[in-house]
Amino acid sequence: MQNIRSAAYALVGLAFVGLAAAFAVSLTLVIGALLTVTLGARMLMGKTKRAPAYVKAKRREDVRVWNDGKGTIIDL
Repeated sequence: MQNIRSAAYALVGLAFVGLAAAFAVSLTLVIGALLTVTLGARMLMGKTKRAPAYVKAKRREDVRVWNDGKGTIIDL
C-alpha cells in the first residue's frame, strides 16, 4: 500500500512539473509573439528621414521659385 501511494505522489508531482513547464513555455511564446508584433509595427510606422535633393539649373532665367505654404518649390 505504501508503494502505491508513493507511486501516485510521484505521478502527481511529475504531472504538476509538466504542467508548469508547459505553462512557462506557452507564456514565453505569447510574450515573444507580442513583442515581435510590436517591434514590427514600430518599424513600419516610423517616420522616414527626409533627404535633400540636389539639383542644378541650366540658366538663371529657367528657375522659378515660390512658396505654397507647405514649403519652397523650385521649378527648374
